[in-house]
Amino acid sequence: MEPLTRIERHFAASLEAKQRTLEAMGPRIVQAAELLADRLRKANKILICGNGGSAADAQHFAAELVNRFEIERPGLAAIALTTDSSALTSIANDYAFEQIFARQLRALGRPGDVLLAISTSGDSPNVRVAIDAARELGMTTLALTGRDGGAMADQLGVDDIEIRVAARATARIQETHILIIHCLCDLVDWLLFAKEQS
Repeated sequence: MEPLTRIERHFAASLEAKQRTLEAMGPRIVQAAELLADRLRKANKILICGNGGSAADAQHFAAELVNRFEIERPGLAAIALTTDSSALTSIANDYAFEQIFARQLRALGRPGDVLLAISTSGDSPNVRVAIDAARELGMTTLALTGRDGGAMADQLGVDDIEIRVAARATARIQETHILIIHCLCDLVDWLLFAKEQS
């Protein structure tokens, strides 16, 4: 297979995953953005977790909210639970790796806050333990998953929201997660600051 053909196949598969996810999850993405905007309006915060590429997505989302996305506006309260190496390693060492996000949530989370839990498989043990902690704290969970939603899909409560990417390949799920994150950033900004201007 020629290199250009391989690239074309990646692009085609990515476009297909995004289109299928839009068709299945478009209204749910709007619902998630409305939830985030409502909680931020009420001075709650968003806490975000994930592993590997999903950890990078957590940091990306937090940065877009705390700094800015595409319009000038005040910073919004978001914390990536993936960034403090001292907290992560001490919790993993003293307790267990499965506790690295839940332990931080219990220290930082409050009722009304939102947990954004990112897992391409929906099966990450430390993300699942964080969802349990969020429920105990009176937080709502917004889950970004893929494939069949994994164990997280069955774990979510009635007030939680799952946005599931319509793909099986990890790369396609991650590519679609970042698009969803950008959609959430755009809609949150529009709902909170720019609705009258656009």
